[in-house]
Amino acid sequence: MMAAPSPYKITPIFDQDSLPMAIRNEHRTKEGVWGLLRVLEGEVRLIFNDDPHPVHVTPTSPGVIAPARTHHVEVNGPMKMQVEFYHGHPVNG
Repeated sequence: MMAAPSPYKITPIFDQDSLPMAIRNEHRTKEGVWGLLRVLEGEVRLIFNDDPHPVHVTPTSPGVIAPARTHHVEVNGPMKMQVEFYHGHPVNG
């Protein structure tokens, strides 16, 4: 069995007030960089420009962000979240 990959970078924990505008507005990771959005409390919506269906991210359901895929995060109430960055596809856990 393969070990889960380790993130090479993790953002600080953000809440509904401290979440940067850079995350609330359209952005993307670099080529080869995967993101894993983890919600610690509450929920957020992960919106991809190329998909009309938002991803509801909760503490039990993280959001995987593929390299260079344009997206943004919508907040609808109290929450705590952070983003982990990987050089390969993250394993949800």
